[in-house]
Amino acid sequence: MACRRRIIAPVLQAASNPGTRINSHTPGQRRLWAFRVQRRWVHEPTVSVEEFLDPLNTFYQRHVGPSEDDATHMLQSLDPPAGSLDDFISQTIPQDIRLRQPLSLPGYKKNAFDEKTGGVPESEVVRHTLAHLGQNKQVRSYIGAGYYGTFLPEVIKRNVLESPAWYTSYTPYQAEVSQGRLESLLNFQTMVTDLTALPIANASVLDEATAAAEAMTLSMNALPTARQKRGGKTFVVSHLCHPQTIAVLESRSEGFGIKIRVGDLFSEDHKLVRDQGDDLIGVLAQYPDTEGGVHPLQSLVEATHNLGATLSVATDLLALTVLKPPGEFGADIAFGSAQRFGVPMGYGGPHAAFFACSDKFKRKIPGRLVGVSKDRLGNRALRLALQTREQHIRREKATSNICTAQALLANMSAFYAVYHGPHGLRAIAEKIRTTTRFVQNHMEKHGWEVLTKGTREDGAVLFDTIVVKGTEEQVALATKNHGDNSVNLRIFTPTKLGISLDETVISRKDLRAICRLFGGRSNRAGHALDHKSWVRWKLDESEGCSVKDRTLPCNVKRTSSYLTHPVFNTYRSETDMLRYIHHLQSKDLSLVHSMIPLGSCTMKLNGTAEMLPLSREEASTMHPFAPAQQTSGYRSIVWGLSQQLSQITGMEAVSLQPNSGAQGEFTGLRVIKKYLDALNDGKTRTICLIPVSAHGTNPASAAMAGMKVVPLKCDPKTGNLDIEDLKDKCEQHKDELAAIMITYPSTFGVFEPDIKKVCSIIHEHGGQVYMDGANLNAQMGLCNPGDIGADVCHLNLHKTFCIPHGGGGPGVGPIAVKSHLAKHLPSHPFLDPHASSLGEYYKNDSPRKDQGLFLPSYNDETSILNEAGRAKAKERDPARALAISPVSATPWGSASILPISFTYNLLMGSRGLTEATKITLLNANYIMSRLKAHYPILYTNAQGRCAHEFILDARRFKGSAGIEAIDIAKRLQDYGFHAPTMSWPVTGTLMIEPTESESKAELDRFCDALINIRKEIEAVENGEKPREGNVLKMAPHNQADLMRSDWDRCYTREEAAYPLPWLREKKFWPSVCRVDDAYGDTNLFCTCTPVEGMDDASEINTPEFGTAT
Repeated sequence: MACRRRIIAPVLQAASNPGTRINSHTPGQRRLWAFRVQRRWVHEPTVSVEEFLDPLNTFYQRHVGPSEDDATHMLQSLDPPAGSLDDFISQTIPQDIRLRQPLSLPGYKKNAFDEKTGGVPESEVVRHTLAHLGQNKQVRSYIGAGYYGTFLPEVIKRNVLESPAWYTSYTPYQAEVSQGRLESLLNFQTMVTDLTALPIANASVLDEATAAAEAMTLSMNALPTARQKRGGKTFVVSHLCHPQTIAVLESRSEGFGIKIRVGDLFSEDHKLVRDQGDDLIGVLAQYPDTEGGVHPLQSLVEATHNLGATLSVATDLLALTVLKPPGEFGADIAFGSAQRFGVPMGYGGPHAAFFACSDKFKRKIPGRLVGVSKDRLGNRALRLALQTREQHIRREKATSNICTAQALLANMSAFYAVYHGPHGLRAIAEKIRTTTRFVQNHMEKHGWEVLTKGTREDGAVLFDTIVVKGTEEQVALATKNHGDNSVNLRIFTPTKLGISLDETVISRKDLRAICRLFGGRSNRAGHALDHKSWVRWKLDESEGCSVKDRTLPCNVKRTSSYLTHPVFNTYRSETDMLRYIHHLQSKDLSLVHSMIPLGSCTMKLNGTAEMLPLSREEASTMHPFAPAQQTSGYRSIVWGLSQQLSQITGMEAVSLQPNSGAQGEFTGLRVIKKYLDALNDGKTRTICLIPVSAHGTNPASAAMAGMKVVPLKCDPKTGNLDIEDLKDKCEQHKDELAAIMITYPSTFGVFEPDIKKVCSIIHEHGGQVYMDGANLNAQMGLCNPGDIGADVCHLNLHKTFCIPHGGGGPGVGPIAVKSHLAKHLPSHPFLDPHASSLGEYYKNDSPRKDQGLFLPSYNDETSILNEAGRAKAKERDPARALAISPVSATPWGSASILPISFTYNLLMGSRGLTEATKITLLNANYIMSRLKAHYPILYTNAQGRCAHEFILDARRFKGSAGIEAIDIAKRLQDYGFHAPTMSWPVTGTLMIEPTESESKAELDRFCDALINIRKEIEAVENGEKPREGNVLKMAPHNQADLMRSDWDRCYTREEAAYPLPWLREKKFWPSVCRVDDAYGDTNLFCTCTPVEGMDDASEINTPEFGTAT
């Protein structure tokens, strides 16, 4: 008995402590729980294992902000009050769409939360996720094709990738509280412009393949209008581009009516280019190409420009430290992946792609652009420039549907360049070149024929990739895994393979493991090891095997300097680097400081347990085209997450390939169009109905998918769709109707009561229903798109399923579809992303299970990208022909962050997700109820309830006080809060979404701030304060502003800095005053500001540095 009491005493003490959260929240429940535990141990002879091992610390209670007592109080405070949480939900969501059965997720075990109140312990779920990833086989991959091993410096890994101060911030639209990541993204842009020698670069795009698609559409939009409308528009692509890039180009080109011509750009004096005449919109070359060749491109530039077209170059930033940059030979656009700048391969992403162009395209460049401006005091300040280019403004006329970037990854790559500097980057590149030459010499010595073109006159490859030809026996032996020393190579055909070296080849052991694969033509299975002594001898020789000859041909050799700005030449010690990272971090407001109430953005908790797998080696080092037997851990997570999302959405099939929400929109519409075209009913269905309230990416995505956008009216009083207008448009376009795009709950923040009727009307007229899943956080466990009537929906894993926003990316936008659309989900040229078993992976794609997949170039006989290869592939696998072409570079898009959402769903369980949705809705209605006496609220349902977000109307203050929504947004920064979504979906308003993760105390602080701001507005309305120069018009206030000696304003410094008492203890200071947007756009400057007196000359080409001559 004494032993039992000693064991249970700490638990009883914790249960009686009001500050401890166990399985219950109220004091009465805690005491009851403690009594039951005591009774079991003291008065009962036995206690079951299940009872004894009930979880004490589960994730649900950590993820959800309000306690049960708080929720009860909030329900009573609603206007009108609600008797219980279930009563409140019944007043908020239409009864005809409520789930008839509780959500039931497939799980590895029965979640404890489903039976009791707690959920599954974090430690148990983390072990489970890591066990999945542990099934991956760690093999060194030298496959290349755009993905390479790299070393992420630990100081960046620990303080950026793993830091919530960096990964929980939002896109830097509120510049005054975003100066840190804006500066880092400006470093990224400067890095790209310097290395490409082009004057302007954006702050990253999704991946290299989609960057190619953006280059193609930019080339089209750069043409005169008459040429844009030509029927034969053609984009010419080198057959030596990475094959996944060619595949994505085909997917994107169809909607714009662009023909893709793939072939040899250099044969017969660029005949393929010249033959296109006025139909030519642009040309794409790879530099270095997918087989390692480096070709001079000056004559190709001239041939392209002579036809009035644009030349784009897919390139490698590390290669450009030694090779002539695209800007110097006249290229118009340069793009590629910055992955090898410190971002692990991660089974395909996410990685930051870069995009640079000539000055004439600066107002058409896709994606986000960081520019230099000034603040109210005239000090340097950064901001997102030229935002009128974005789809929110231009809608279906936008040049791109990009709504996110890869900010976190771009910041990592920028810090990698800051960490190494120009000398360090060039040293890495030279080391890779030297290692590649060594391996090439070894191959040639043992009879392999080098196939790489674009080499030095003596056949020496110029950067990191060698492609060779051998017998089938040789290739089979070289690609057969050898236990612990296994190496993955790129298999083009049964007699052709390639190897791409990287910075991770650092030791004799690494080099021996590579060289022994190419020992000689007569090698038997175990005989390659006989060359170990030869390799050791060569490595010990001081001069190596002609490696000392590292010269580059003059026509491809870089002679210009780069990265001369001090930021790339200052932070060499880890101490300095650490302080620089934290200096930038200190300028940014993120979830580590306060709630971010952005409507339609769902800034919820990104749990540490969910993030844990991200930087594990089992997840980070996997090549996206590694043999499937090595990737069983990733595949099990992909399969498990797909099943989870299928249950949550009420759909039958899922594609995880789209790597942003806008990509998900585009993918869903492409799938719909493919299905409608396959009906062969004689109708050309291209009309897409889109409400005027829709997110700006919706019409942009529809236009990209080849659809014509027809707007739908909304009721100005309720915000609901105008059903009569819908019926009229459907009848008018009944033979052309393809789809409707709807968001649910609507972007106005209400559950429309007639949503099922809307779906029925569309189906009756032959169309499909696309549901934008941006607001799925208000549906989970209570209703779902499939039951409502949607045929396809996209999901934002970076909103609803806890992948962090990363300061503007990464994002993941998978789509879920009904069964009739499943066969049209996106494919991939290398393997079937929808195969459910290992056997299906190998059925058509691999020569042997232990070798890997065929990754051919376009013209190889094994390629399914050319016409002959497609015919063979269709004959082998007819289902492949039904799928749309890929929308992202890799089969599962941003695969390395999928474990975050997979883990979140396991941690929460079915009931946990459902309860969290209820709290999401409660939090929004609680804030609305507190604020409605102070601000007009635009839309609610008939019971006075909003969904998970609502619109606060600030338009009347412009007339009464000269105050606009932007003034309220900026003043909120003085209270330590990020502004809500501003002037969308209704101009002059603020849209507020709190999420379930915020506590009642934080919600109250936010409400108190807005109520106090309303009092400040009232002071202007009453004439107590002037309409200009008041505390709102001058907001935000940084420390430098408040320290000015000449204070002559109508308010005190204390009123500016500490308008509420709690700010004295907890204050976030904006680092600049209000930024001048107009000045930044008028005086566009998008690289690091030059330093006065700085010498532009660089030392990186000096003999002391050891540059190749």
